[in-house]
Amino acid sequence: MSAENRLREQLCLLAKSMFDRGLTGGSSGNISARTEDGGLLVSPTGSCFGLLDPATLSRFDIDGNQLSGLPPTKEINLHSAFYETRSTAGAVVHLHSCHSVARSLLPDVDPDNFLPPLTAYSIMRLGKVKLLPYFRPGDPAMGDAVRGLAGKRSAVMLAAHGPVVAGKDIEAAVYAIEELEETAKLSMLLKGYDVNLLTPEQISDVVTHFNVEWD
Repeated sequence: MSAENRLREQLCLLAKSMFDRGLTGGSSGNISARTEDGGLLVSPTGSCFGLLDPATLSRFDIDGNQLSGLPPTKEINLHSAFYETRSTAGAVVHLHSCHSVARSLLPDVDPDNFLPPLTAYSIMRLGKVKLLPYFRPGDPAMGDAVRGLAGKRSAVMLAAHGPVVAGKDIEAAVYAIEELEETAKLSMLLKGYDVNLLTPEQISDVVTHFNVEWD
């Protein structure tokens, strides 16, 4: 099996795993991965994460021309923005996960640091998550907002919509967005409680030890 075919299979397998665990439902969410030749594999528009077909993924060349497959997600511009601004991005995942969306609707969330420092793992895998304002689904302005960050964040939260995470490869992106949703879930479960957050010293230790992007 070629490297590209392995990537196609892996992308669909991981997408189905997220669907089966309720991280995104129906035809929501989209996923993409960089191919060895610099092109992209992208989930088709209106597709379900539980039913993706490796053979019909949208295939783009390095210049952004579609070579094969079904029409891509309408949020392809959002994915492109991460690849254009983060040279390390090998995959991008966007979900409509319940708890992260719920947290994005709260009035007291820090837009520069969407997740509270509840565990070391969200810091390790995500750094600071930027909360972006609401955009109409498919609005190219979402991509412009990501480009405006100049590559400084690997993860953003689209208010009233869902998280978007870029990783060095498809596994890293999936694991990171799962960590984002789990941390958001924890924050919602603990809302109203007097929580012992990680201290600034503990955060600094994690950031330094694991060489985390933290600005």
